[in-house]
Amino acid sequence: MRHALKHPAVLALARDPRLRAVAKEVLGYNPFPFRATLFDKAPVSNWLVVWHQDTALPLRERREIPEWGPWSVKDGVIYAHAPAIALARVVALRMHLDDSTHENGPLRVLPGTHTLGVLNDDALHDLSIQVTAVDCLAARGGVLVMRPLIVHASSKSRSAKPRRVLHIEYATASVVDRLELAIA
Repeated sequence: MRHALKHPAVLALARDPRLRAVAKEVLGYNPFPFRATLFDKAPVSNWLVVWHQDTALPLRERREIPEWGPWSVKDGVIYAHAPAIALARVVALRMHLDDSTHENGPLRVLPGTHTLGVLNDDALHDLSIQVTAVDCLAARGGVLVMRPLIVHASSKSRSAKPRRVLHIEYATASVVDRLELAIA
């Protein structure tokens, strides 16, 4: 479910001082939540996610600025792929609503790749062969911190147990390159 911050309970959780403190520890500034997504991987909604980086940011308006784009609209919100300098101001906290195990399609990351900037498909493929992937396992109630540029994926679940994760993104500034983030 995209744009989960529209739900009062999700917004209240995203504003919780304990979560903001974790985001602040990573970002070094006063972070605010700007986007939340609920992932619900279960036997009836089971999917594979290929190696990628999270480079699209929700924006209030479209402006042609170098290094931003391509542009798209998802559920009425404008998105643009952002440059690495903007994405360095973002961190995601992933709240695990269920145990994340090797069997239920956990998040997999290629360690250290968040420092390499925005990568093209060939570079992503090469890294997926060269770098040993790590499964990010967490117990129910656990919080995992990730940068949007870390190369990540997940396999299909091989379990009947669900894997629900509330993915909340925080930023240090509402405006980057004269573009204002939208709350999504």
